[in-house]
Amino acid sequence: MEMLELMEEMTNNVDGEQEKVLADILFLNAHTEYLQRHGLAGKTDRESFQTKLPLVTYEDIRPDIHRIANGDRSPILSALPLSHFLCSSGTSGGEKKMLPLVEGDRDRAEMVLRIIGSLMNRHGSGLKQGKNLNFVHVRKEWETGAGIPVRSVVTSWYKSSHFLSKHHRYSTTNTSPIASIHCTDMFQSIYSQLLAGLADRLSVVQLCSTFTLVLVQAIHFLERHYQDLARDIEKGTVDPRITDEDVRAALETRLTPDPENAALIRKECGRGQWKGIIRRIWPNAQYLAATATGSMSPYVPVLDFYSDGLPLVSLLYASSECFFGINLNPFCKPEDVAYTILPYLAYFEFLPVETPESCLQPSELVNLADVQMGKEYEIVVTTYSGLYRYRVGDILRVVSFYNKAPQFKFVCRGNVVLSIDIEKTSEADLQKAVAAAEAAHLIPHNTRVAEFTSYADTTTTPGHYVIYLELSRTTDQTEGFSADYLIGQCCLAIEESFDATYKEVRVYDRSIGPLEIKVVKNGTFDRLMDFAVSNGASVAQYKPPRCVKSDSLLQILDAAVVSAHFSPRPPSWSK
Repeated sequence: MEMLELMEEMTNNVDGEQEKVLADILFLNAHTEYLQRHGLAGKTDRESFQTKLPLVTYEDIRPDIHRIANGDRSPILSALPLSHFLCSSGTSGGEKKMLPLVEGDRDRAEMVLRIIGSLMNRHGSGLKQGKNLNFVHVRKEWETGAGIPVRSVVTSWYKSSHFLSKHHRYSTTNTSPIASIHCTDMFQSIYSQLLAGLADRLSVVQLCSTFTLVLVQAIHFLERHYQDLARDIEKGTVDPRITDEDVRAALETRLTPDPENAALIRKECGRGQWKGIIRRIWPNAQYLAATATGSMSPYVPVLDFYSDGLPLVSLLYASSECFFGINLNPFCKPEDVAYTILPYLAYFEFLPVETPESCLQPSELVNLADVQMGKEYEIVVTTYSGLYRYRVGDILRVVSFYNKAPQFKFVCRGNVVLSIDIEKTSEADLQKAVAAAEAAHLIPHNTRVAEFTSYADTTTTPGHYVIYLELSRTTDQTEGFSADYLIGQCCLAIEESFDATYKEVRVYDRSIGPLEIKVVKNGTFDRLMDFAVSNGASVAQYKPPRCVKSDSLLQILDAAVVSAHFSPRPPSWSK
């Protein structure tokens, strides 16, 4: 069946498709320890499932994940063969979350990509044919104690047999050599992808990546290294800093001396005018493609500046847990992106956001076909890989319907107050980090944190966390008190307290800059409360915001800053 016809059929029979998927998952995994533990006893109907199985988070299944990771081959969560673990960007107990990928998951993902391909063919029928400049970076994988690979979602796909079996086709439609994608050295990977994309720049019809941030980083890289890239294009050589033999070999077969192209690149990049640089360097580019929702939305206006208004396409909604759905209107404005959940991918339930945490019960969950227009929900999944009624943490709002399938706008990541790249820092993480810094560096000097809030500053390159502190002195400060030194140490202590994902993107990827603390005048947080109350907030129910997103609140805070301090060095991190 043609892919778009299949999509029409699925979206017209959402509840029926969901019942079939649930029955299939429960039948295949009927003899797993997890389902037996919860007394499902081989039943595959929705009522038994909803009655017997609890709502869970990663903490609830972590012991089972650890058993699998340590070599237990019994069917604990899924009866399907385990391929490897996917590494989530979230953490649990300071460890990265590991989620199983089983046989068949890649087939479902590939069907999503085929539907997207058909969708783009329909919507982009008038677009010119050419190549993609795709900025992709795999991350280093590691192994569990039992030797099971653990990979990021991107690494998993680009190392999969599904991708590698099509590498010849990929090479004819993309400028980036596959060796440059598989190179885990960030500098070599992005340099070689840019070099190949510049050498063949007139063939490029789209620039794409997983996230808008990566596209912004690529342009910033071009700003810093265009002279080196132009020299390589002029002479047909490869920079000696590219030491990966496979990458060098792939580039050397593509490059021939091209002084005219090099001169244009030097001229356009050397003007110091970066507005519209994408159109000027890649004049045949017709659109950009990257996830632009959630924590990636602050980079949309930056890309609009660099591309001089090229359309930005966000196609796919997916996570380490599973693929969820697609954007059926790919050329809509980024702020209008809505994802249609595809009912064959997993069994989806939805927890109304207004449900108090203390009152959470499985009975509160709503089926995919029963969500209501305008309401916000946390998405809950049951997958073939052995996640049952698992809280993903994403908050979605129902904004429309396609046939009988609801379409959702991504609202935010639940419990996350700060995020710049793939890291997710919760209010609890932030509170714990500030308390650790206070205990180590302020209390010994008779100083305490009276109040604090935070802000994810994406106006800098790279973006960075800003913590606003209002300090109080319990007695006279101790002899030798040095505000600049101690607050700098507080910056570092806060970064040291954050999880492994934050440290990885801060130290290895360098996509987050040094944390900044801004000390504000005493009474500043009282002024924040006054502002909130003057705008209708209740004094009795007011709580200081732990993350500030309002321009008005930022203006109050920044007007009260008495000193600013940065981390003196990156936090400790090991691969």
